[in-house]
Amino acid sequence: MSHQETAELLDELRRSRRRRPFRLPPRLDPWVFGFAAVLAVAFVIWGFTSPDSLGSVASSMLDWTVSKLGWLFVIAAAVITLFILVVALSRRGRIPLGRNGEPPEYRTLSWISMMFATGMGIGLVFYGVGEPLFFYMSPPPDTVAAQTPEAGVTAMGTALFHWSLFPWAMYALVGLGIAYGTFRLGRTQLFSSMFESLFGRGVVNGPGGRAINILAILATLFGSACSLGLGALQIGGGIVSAGIADSVGNSLLILIIAVLTACFVASAASGISRGIQWLSNINMVLALLLAVLVFIGGPTLFILNIIPQTVGNFIDQLPHMASRTPSDDQPELKEWMSGWTVFYWAWFISWTPFVGIFIARISRGRTIRQFVAGILIVPSVVSLIWFAVFGGGAIGLQERAERAGDVSAMLSKEAEGGDINFDTVLFDMLGQLGLPGAVLTVVTVITVLLIAIFFVTGADSASIVMGGLSENGAVDPSRRTVIFWGVATGAVAAAMLLAGGDDPSAALTGLKNITIVSSVPFLFVLLLLCVSLWRDLSRDPMVIHYDLARVVLENSVHEGVEEHHGKPFIMQSVEAEYVEDPEKLVEHGDLDRRRPRE
Repeated sequence: MSHQETAELLDELRRSRRRRPFRLPPRLDPWVFGFAAVLAVAFVIWGFTSPDSLGSVASSMLDWTVSKLGWLFVIAAAVITLFILVVALSRRGRIPLGRNGEPPEYRTLSWISMMFATGMGIGLVFYGVGEPLFFYMSPPPDTVAAQTPEAGVTAMGTALFHWSLFPWAMYALVGLGIAYGTFRLGRTQLFSSMFESLFGRGVVNGPGGRAINILAILATLFGSACSLGLGALQIGGGIVSAGIADSVGNSLLILIIAVLTACFVASAASGISRGIQWLSNINMVLALLLAVLVFIGGPTLFILNIIPQTVGNFIDQLPHMASRTPSDDQPELKEWMSGWTVFYWAWFISWTPFVGIFIARISRGRTIRQFVAGILIVPSVVSLIWFAVFGGGAIGLQERAERAGDVSAMLSKEAEGGDINFDTVLFDMLGQLGLPGAVLTVVTVITVLLIAIFFVTGADSASIVMGGLSENGAVDPSRRTVIFWGVATGAVAAAMLLAGGDDPSAALTGLKNITIVSSVPFLFVLLLLCVSLWRDLSRDPMVIHYDLARVVLENSVHEGVEEHHGKPFIMQSVEAEYVEDPEKLVEHGDLDRRRPRE
């Protein structure tokens, strides 16, 4: 590098040191809150007064979204995952999310439990049994034959693809942007603050920034409402399995939503340390106990064998799974993608604002490399074990029942087509473990409690995040704002379920359709965030120090070679005269030849 480039690096270093915390007062932003609240209320009114109309519009918009933008969801997920890995493995991975030398705020075990329970706990419980079993009965198009050993391995690899690296990379992107901007640069926890390096402070604090924050609130609202709907459906299935009710209808689902909403609003008002951390640690224990029970009582040897096969299939098929896109030329694949991969990417994208902001708040003091490694590796391993125990166990039980011809023991009652009731399949599986009646009832109740706490853990953090975005990035938003968004989440979830119809399977379709459509605007925001975050990290003092040291070393070696005419020489450091302005050294060409003191 030339001396001019060296001077530019020094100038950039001085500017980075002059950055000062920029904090807006923690007060309600009437434009952000008002616009987002009006849209949320309008959606709820539409859903309750004309659910058929809402369902019809969502279905039409879904078809257009999948046909025209399905490829973009697939490409965006791959780009974000690759971007996060590059950042972590580069020299930027050494940058701390806070001051240099600052210790982590939370212990590693609590950090992992809060991060995991908030990120996808309710999804793993809802889909942990049903998704691999469904893929075993009805594999992805153009893959393997159904109900074969190959179908079992493909089913597990596909489920791991949906629940490991890609979704957590999306969470890591937002979490890294918020944590770096807040703890390293002193910015607010507004979503828009991450785009300051791209658009400038004037745009970020103006209408453009408000539009970004509104989109973040709406994405969070619909993502958490979808989770609430899934939790209500599965709790309803548990109530039916326990014999408390004969069937699940909209009235029962709305009642469950109301109870869950009251619980997570109360938890959110208690704060992170007393509420979310306490519930997360309890739920980790309950989830572990349930997994041990299924592992011991289910097809243990089958579960152990399926783990390495799943990893091998995931690695082997990852390029194919990450690159297949829906198109009108392949209607079967298009329908499958809209119900699975595209839905998952849209759902996880809608979760990124509140999951990302939440894991940022609990990750202060960790380096970027630690942050990314913890977020990508730990949940992926846990997802592998969870799906192996529950999904692999379900496939093992299904295979055993098929060989014996025992229809009553089959978790899927249809020989063809993979007819799976996702609401009750987990409880049906527990019923096949041979537990005594009283023990099975207790386990069913504990499982319902597990589902409820998983949702409460995620939804209370979502309410806090939406409240913070409404109040200019306040770390502790007012209770009134948190309660409003908590109640709005429950109301939106009820409207989404009503849009699907009275049948629970149709209600699940309604949740998926609206989630995919609502996530489209935020998809573009995440892609822009990759560019903005890279620019921020490239200007970090630690990166500039590294670049400056490299330039100095290269210049010293170059001049040493010239001075000694290519012969061996020794480089050493000596004390130099103090120069107040290092640029003078650059201007006079003496950066690498400072004279020692006399």
